[in-house]
Amino acid sequence: MTACCTPSSGARSEPTPIVPQGEGASRRDPAETVLLPGGEFLMGTDDSEGFAKDGEGPVRRVHVSPFLIDTHAVSNDRFATFVADTGYHTEAERIGWSYVFAGYLPAALRRISPRPEATPWWCGVTGADWRSPEGPGSSLQGRGDHPVVHVSWNDAQAYCNWADKRLPTEAEWEYAARGGLEQRRYPWGDELDHDGTFRCNIWRGQFPSRNTAADGYRGTCPVDAFEPNGYGLYNMAGNVWEWCSDWWSTSHDTAAPAMDPQGPATGASKAMRGGSHMCHVSYCNRYRVAARTANDVAASGGNTGFRCVRSP
Repeated sequence: MTACCTPSSGARSEPTPIVPQGEGASRRDPAETVLLPGGEFLMGTDDSEGFAKDGEGPVRRVHVSPFLIDTHAVSNDRFATFVADTGYHTEAERIGWSYVFAGYLPAALRRISPRPEATPWWCGVTGADWRSPEGPGSSLQGRGDHPVVHVSWNDAQAYCNWADKRLPTEAEWEYAARGGLEQRRYPWGDELDHDGTFRCNIWRGQFPSRNTAADGYRGTCPVDAFEPNGYGLYNMAGNVWEWCSDWWSTSHDTAAPAMDPQGPATGASKAMRGGSHMCHVSYCNRYRVAARTANDVAASGGNTGFRCVRSP
């Protein structure tokens, strides 16, 4: 998939309050977690603003079992704990490069970094990885509470294995993102900026040439920025794309309510949800809760992260 996404390397239920460490939290990853009750909901959309070719529709009834979900995406600090404990090297580190938005780079580095023809705002930067999000000379200083980026699906899976967690299915992710609301466009309702209040970190201005940062952030923002949704979950729209466990497909069984759908048994790429700080209505209007995209399991970039779930 392309768009603003990273190029390929080739009836309302109330949630259980936040579960404190030692009860619902992982021994290794004591992130704040919410137990969602599960149940049946309407998944997908036939919204005129959607992308039918992405398989956002048709609207269908889906049932999910109760599950625990982290209140926010995995942060740089949490990922650093995992790396310190395991010595893990991400795929971007092993390969030696990752994709960075051209506008975040100094001119000299921007000039020498190759760009995909279809998405020339991305640069393949040697030395870009989760520790150096903009390549050589950049660091995580002041960004410990920002979401970790430059992580592939394989990297996210490795973290989940260490944390005794897993990646959410698309059905779980969308159920959680909706926050108890039915068929709304965003986690908080149908208006993007209700009464002029910003609720998410997306591209403001003209993509890809000018970002006004009117919502307060030009790149990523802290994982707990903005108001949470009705389930107490932060940044289910914008900030970073979040990996899901499902293989990508645009075909959906609508014959009967699906019970805990897992996606296809095999595939060529993995689904991602939520949009990112680089999504803009003029090009990649994919920060809606039903929006979706995909990438291959080894792909990474500066706008892709993940959050974890656990079965009760």
